[in-house]
Amino acid sequence: MATESTNTEAKSGAGKFIAFALIGLAVLAFIGALMDDYEGGLSIHPMDQFVVSPLFSDGPVGVFTITNATMWFALAVLAVIVIMVLGTRGRAVIPSRSQSIAELAYGFVRNMVEDVAGKDALPYFPYIFTLFLYILCANFLGLIPGSFTTTSHIAVTAILAAAVFLTVTILGFVKNGAGFLSLFWVASAPLALRPILAVIELISYFVRPVSHSIRLAGNVMAGHAVLKVFAGFAGALGLAGIAPIVGVVAIYGLEVLVSAIQAYVFTILTCVYLKDALHPHH
Repeated sequence: MATESTNTEAKSGAGKFIAFALIGLAVLAFIGALMDDYEGGLSIHPMDQFVVSPLFSDGPVGVFTITNATMWFALAVLAVIVIMVLGTRGRAVIPSRSQSIAELAYGFVRNMVEDVAGKDALPYFPYIFTLFLYILCANFLGLIPGSFTTTSHIAVTAILAAAVFLTVTILGFVKNGAGFLSLFWVASAPLALRPILAVIELISYFVRPVSHSIRLAGNVMAGHAVLKVFAGFAGALGLAGIAPIVGVVAIYGLEVLVSAIQAYVFTILTCVYLKDALHPHH
């Protein structure tokens, strides 16, 4: 028994050592990748990481040019397929780690849709779940050193937000007809205020896709830019750059949290807009 306990402790210690070693190597690789484009001195270009460039040539970017954004967009889609298709292919009673991740994500978003928009919103769950997984995977992939974050570009997030806006608007008229316009008419307000509130509600409705897209792109872009700035300070200070390096590691941890939160916020707002389309009456 003592031998078995000793072996277990030894394996546990070795596992912890390997885990910490891998984390340390990952941090060093991350710092090196962030600083590799600084030639020396305080030369910081945090926005260069958001430049869209051709993947197989040095020419201009055309309509059908395959770019770094194209590749990372495809990798995010591939990550979703790996999680939900390959990760659940066994469908075991006792799930594997990959199946557990897929089931947790599925249950989390399904409960969100049902709690926020109601059970009659569940037929639209696949669309909302796809949005959540894509944004989550794109955000996490964007944290890999040297990668490209597609959700940092307003062109991507605006398309996602516009698709949500058009979907819920069309659905609102299909389900409720002209009754969907009651969303803008606050019947509980005093009669004199209703026209003014209707104008405000109408403006706020059409601002939805703008705020929906800018919130995601702005938060992701800001976090990545701050990471680059701290990495630039670390590169300029050399051996004295321990404080910026600690800052980079701390901000990186914060960005992992922000990546998940922003996927959640985009998804729950989609559920709120869907609820308005299905139940427009104030």
